[in-house]
Amino acid sequence: MEIVFLGVGEAFDDALPNTSILIRCGEEKTRATLLLDCGYTTPPQFWKEENSAEALDAVWISHFHADHFFGLPALLIRFWEDGRKKPLTILGQKGIETLTRKCVDLAYPGFYERIRFPIKFQEVESEKSVPFLGLTFQAAQNEHSLKDLALRINAGERSLFYSGDGQPTAETIALAKGSELIIHEAFLTDTAVHGHATVEAALDMAKASRASTLALVHIQRRERKQVLARIQELRDQAGPVNLIIPEPGDRIVI
Repeated sequence: MEIVFLGVGEAFDDALPNTSILIRCGEEKTRATLLLDCGYTTPPQFWKEENSAEALDAVWISHFHADHFFGLPALLIRFWEDGRKKPLTILGQKGIETLTRKCVDLAYPGFYERIRFPIKFQEVESEKSVPFLGLTFQAAQNEHSLKDLALRINAGERSLFYSGDGQPTAETIALAKGSELIIHEAFLTDTAVHGHATVEAALDMAKASRASTLALVHIQRRERKQVLARIQELRDQAGPVNLIIPEPGDRIVI
């Protein structure tokens, strides 16, 4: 499983694109390619990485804040312009189809009906496993200002957890248990703010979940330098968990 950090920024970051993760699973001929969240700055980052209109199999939307799904219109319309024929599946919580249609119609009125490749929708809810693309998807709800679903992806013996936005809950900690990689938002270092995790909370969650690696993303734009300055201290605090703070374009393989 290859993980590419297309973006790692928060909603209003002037230096870093919105948090969005590209995942490639399997060998080239049978590869499944999945995009986790698609904010308004995501499409250009995706096109730099994948210039084929057929490359992407599915998009996961964690919640309906703009920095996580307002990039869908540009992505879909460019696929249409570039002659895509392969179906695309968009996965998310209840309402994903209605909100996607509204988003595209607002951005490019009348264009949704002109798209010729099939767009399929798959609703995913907590406590239900969804098999898809040879993978298994499981979700649990984070504590956020808007309903947000954290996602676990199992690919054989490999596993990845992605928080979207929000503070860890007992359900998300249980879902992340034993994951090789946790990608978690950490808005501030240690000051609690409603609907967002702190660095300390993400570290505690990773240790409680016995994860191998924790990648911190969506760090508040003014806080990021402070977090980077404390990286060794935070790594010591992380104990057995390998702590990373990725930059756009970084990639790891699990």
